[in-house]
Amino acid sequence: MFRDKFADNLGISQARKEQVYLDICKTVTLQDVSYWIQVLFAAGIATLGLVLNSPAVIIGAMLISPLMGGILANGLALAAGDVILAMRALVNLILSCVVAISFAVLLVSLLPFKEMTAEIAARIRPNILDLVVALFSGAVGSVAICKEPKGVATSIPGVAIAVALMPPLCVVGYGIGIAISLDSVKGLQVASGGGLLFFTNLVAITFTAMLVFLSLHIDNNQVRAKVKEWRENDHESLVMQHFLERLPAYNRLKKVGGLPGRFLLIFSTIGVIMFPLNQSLIQLRKEIAVQQQENQIRGAATEIWQTKFANFPNGDPRSYISNISTSYNSNNKLIIQLQVFSSKQYTPEEQNNYIQMLANRLNQVPELLGLKLIEIPTASNELLQQIAEEKPTETVITIAQLQANFLQEVQSSLGSIQLPEPAQLIDYEIITSPIEPLKMRLIYLSEREISKDAQVIIADTIRNKLDYPLAKVAMQRIDSNPGVIAFEKDKAALTLANTQLLDRIAQTLQRQPNLSLQVIVNQELTEPQEILPERSQVILEYLQSKWQITENRINIQSGTENQGNAELKLVV
Repeated sequence: MFRDKFADNLGISQARKEQVYLDICKTVTLQDVSYWIQVLFAAGIATLGLVLNSPAVIIGAMLISPLMGGILANGLALAAGDVILAMRALVNLILSCVVAISFAVLLVSLLPFKEMTAEIAARIRPNILDLVVALFSGAVGSVAICKEPKGVATSIPGVAIAVALMPPLCVVGYGIGIAISLDSVKGLQVASGGGLLFFTNLVAITFTAMLVFLSLHIDNNQVRAKVKEWRENDHESLVMQHFLERLPAYNRLKKVGGLPGRFLLIFSTIGVIMFPLNQSLIQLRKEIAVQQQENQIRGAATEIWQTKFANFPNGDPRSYISNISTSYNSNNKLIIQLQVFSSKQYTPEEQNNYIQMLANRLNQVPELLGLKLIEIPTASNELLQQIAEEKPTETVITIAQLQANFLQEVQSSLGSIQLPEPAQLIDYEIITSPIEPLKMRLIYLSEREISKDAQVIIADTIRNKLDYPLAKVAMQRIDSNPGVIAFEKDKAALTLANTQLLDRIAQTLQRQPNLSLQVIVNQELTEPQEILPERSQVILEYLQSKWQITENRINIQSGTENQGNAELKLVV
């Protein structure tokens, strides 16, 4: 028989088939205390690794996680039509998920910080590629389980890392914890994303394990006889069998609908999850395309400036770029913001020439491009030279000059400070007192806090550059993702919670004129198309009428998410 020959070629003997079947049956027991300890420890390590944004810690949790056995048991049950194994594996898996998620919720509730880290964000938007990875990993894991424990045994850790079953479950727990303690909408979004990733891995591994076990003919008559003999002495199997026999539909369930029915079940499940996974993939492709376009624009803008405008005609350095960013205003005009240190101010004519060259490089109309040039004068700046020429013969340094020199030194020091991504320095405050040392507060925009170690390094760097070891440096974060406005179905009215959120954002915009608000308005599939402009208009009118936020600082776009909300983001 072909399947038996295939198993022989892989070195899987009849005795090995019997051992594998029995070992998998034993993995779904509920009485193994060490199993539940592993589930708790893996969930704890994964949760802490996620909130600490530590890939190494998360990998450790992946290697501990014992969930792979229960999922492989599902695949074996579908391949062999084993109802008892299927029910035991299902109960084991459900209880394991409940324990892991509950422990993650408990840890998140106890933690003093609940910031969304990159490791968490990477697990809330699964796509079809994650399904493909899980399919391959499930196949390799199934073959590795079946073969004799030789060299292939080393592939088991790789399978655990590739599939990463425990971290998505802990993301679900993190999302539920956030929903309970902070933001219900954001928390449920995170939890649903992590849940979809885990369910994708579950279905894919079950499917490929089913195919592998079918191909190896692991459920032949000899194996079935051996398993039946073992079950006669296994308490949990007897309890499950007794329970199933009391069900009226047990005789039909015994065959799990036959092999075609089992394939129909697994294919239907894969078909259901394909839709949200495909939507995520489409969104990912759009984001990558936008990022590539931004990188192209930034690269062209930087190259043109450095080759045509950064030096004087004689080759001496005139300026260098400290920061560059791009954004679109409400008129869909591309704004290039350049922050440069310059020794000679650029004339309007030079700025227009720069826009013309950049438009030619990007194949765009110059009218659709704008330049926001922020020049930070250096010590040889023309303005300072004029002051030096106008000062009297007798050297007199005024308080105003001292203050100007000090502020210029501070600007130069901060201009070379690189904050860890994705943080962006947007402003700073200086407090001086005759009885206290200099106090400085850096205000930065980021979706998460800069770590304490990084803050210490940044503060020491500033003190060294200012040659002021007693200076006190503090950091204040402005959240780039301040929240989400949730609309009622088929409505565009702002609730009290929505107006309070907009009030907080508007106050931030008034204090920080360098910031703008990006609004992505979404709608559910069943809502009319006219709801999008209505929701956009109500947000725009509220910010303009109550807070006098100008329209050019509010960029409203139509989103692709199937949700009745508006995502808010602060950008430079």
